[in-house]
Amino acid sequence: MREPKSIAITGGSSGIGAALARRYAREGRILALSGRDAQRLEAVAQECRTAGAAVETAVFDVTDHQALGNWLRQSDQNHPLDLVIANAGISAGTGAFGESATQTREILAVNVDGVVSTVLEAVALMRPRRRGQIAIMSSLAAFRGFPGAPAYCASKAAVRVWGEALRGTVAGEGLTVSVICPGYIKSPMTAVNDFPMPFLMDSDRAARIIERGLAAGKARIVFPRRLFAAVWLLSLLPPSWTDPLLTRLPEKPASDS
Repeated sequence: MREPKSIAITGGSSGIGAALARRYAREGRILALSGRDAQRLEAVAQECRTAGAAVETAVFDVTDHQALGNWLRQSDQNHPLDLVIANAGISAGTGAFGESATQTREILAVNVDGVVSTVLEAVALMRPRRRGQIAIMSSLAAFRGFPGAPAYCASKAAVRVWGEALRGTVAGEGLTVSVICPGYIKSPMTAVNDFPMPFLMDSDRAARIIERGLAAGKARIVFPRRLFAAVWLLSLLPPSWTDPLLTRLPEKPASDS
């Protein structure tokens, strides 16, 4: 794969997004980072600048389609984008409050609509050049719905399947699409979890795995493998076998909205 020079990352202020920004930061790289927290985003940007990258930041929510589109188009106009990583996402579960209608819609809006809007805009920008790479952040939760986080699992399943289908649609136009499915990663998203998280991984290690996978043009970047094997097995077994087990698992805290 052609090494990307100009890279855009949504959700670049923390977690995997911030780790990816730091991973890609080096002399000659141009990073366009977006996020919702201006202070955290600027802190990440400064780290990347120290590493030698040129960095532009924008503060907005990916559900703001106009702001998202304007940012990507401006970034592409400044420096034609080689790689766009649709990373921004949120999570909440059913613990304490249960999964409210508001919470469900918020998760789906960010994790599905925000990702779809990011990717469609990226495709529109890259298509005339007949080159470019798009990465979609899904999750191992995309392979089996867990009662403790229904909307989150559904959102990640939606973008995984959509991304895998889109890959074939745009392949003939010189574009590549990779779907990223990590397990538990140390981040603000998982910091609220008060239950054991098997194979919990540092975000910097996750970023290394993702960078290598994207450089190789992998269609699906799935890790850690042992956790994927367990989730894949759960997806194959009859629900009558797995539902009683899954309903006894600890619940991720819900939002109070």
